[in-house]
Amino acid sequence: MKKTILTLAALTALSCAAMLGADAKAGQAGYDKSCKGCHGATGVPSPAMAKAMGVPEINSAAILAKSDADLVKVIKEGKGKMKPVTTLTGSAEDVIAYVKTFKK
Repeated sequence: MKKTILTLAALTALSCAAMLGADAKAGQAGYDKSCKGCHGATGVPSPAMAKAMGVPEINSAAILAKSDADLVKVIKEGKGKMKPVTTLTGSAEDVIAYVKTFKK
């Protein structure tokens, strides 16, 4: 009985954490400060930025299909010509939640 109660408590805690998740509204400030300059207001970079730096459209299905863990890694470690983002306001998870609102 004790194991069952502990198991249920653990599952409830995990469910609550998953429901709370990342906050897209909070992620907007971080995106606007640290990402918007290259990736554009809606995830579409200017043609010049896309050509010069190889900046992808982050509202594309291919980018949005990546796992949150993969996207956090790109933010924290950089990729291609993108350097790691060290000035991010808020959490990377919140920024990713905001970016996922860009779906076409």
